[in-house]
Amino acid sequence: MKTLNKTLIYIAMIAIAGTFFTSCRGQQPAAVAPPSPPIAAVTGAVEVQTPFESPEYRSDANHFRAVNQGTSIDYAMARRIAMQNARTELAAGIEATLRAVIDQYVDQRQVGNVQEFQTRMQEQSRTVVNQRLNDVRVLGTRTFRYPDNRLAVWVAIEMPREALVQNLNERLSQDDRLRLDFDQHLFQRIFDEEMRRFDQNR
Repeated sequence: MKTLNKTLIYIAMIAIAGTFFTSCRGQQPAAVAPPSPPIAAVTGAVEVQTPFESPEYRSDANHFRAVNQGTSIDYAMARRIAMQNARTELAAGIEATLRAVIDQYVDQRQVGNVQEFQTRMQEQSRTVVNQRLNDVRVLGTRTFRYPDNRLAVWVAIEMPREALVQNLNERLSQDDRLRLDFDQHLFQRIFDEEMRRFDQNR
């Protein structure tokens, strides 16, 4: 009987010790992963500089500019895609600027029906921008050939501010629903201020 009791006590002590050591191991802090090696060391990646990244290819107080690329096995198609992508990017940048100008104009002018005025102004602005996109000037073109013979064509384009503003002022002044609330001098001043922000961000 005494032998049995001693055996049970030993078993209980072993069980308690096992539980203690298991709980201690569970409370150990997780191992910290070593810092990741640089991307190039893992993948063999090489940093590539995008064409036309210098400041003269960015929008400034007098010009809207955009840079984009197109890829194709055919040069003419690659260039056509690049021009379309660049025009789309240019249009998006101009429209964003005009939206900011219109919002400021509405705040300062205290127009009657704000929602209708803003919507109509944006519609007319979009029409003028789309018309002027056909007159963009190409600042530069760069062509790269991939190992599989595909061509990547990069283009940089610009649109002068003055031509856009002149067309926009004429169209807004002739719009029957906008004429009463359109102050050309105020619009020009706000537009100029917004364009100067590009110079500050170059």
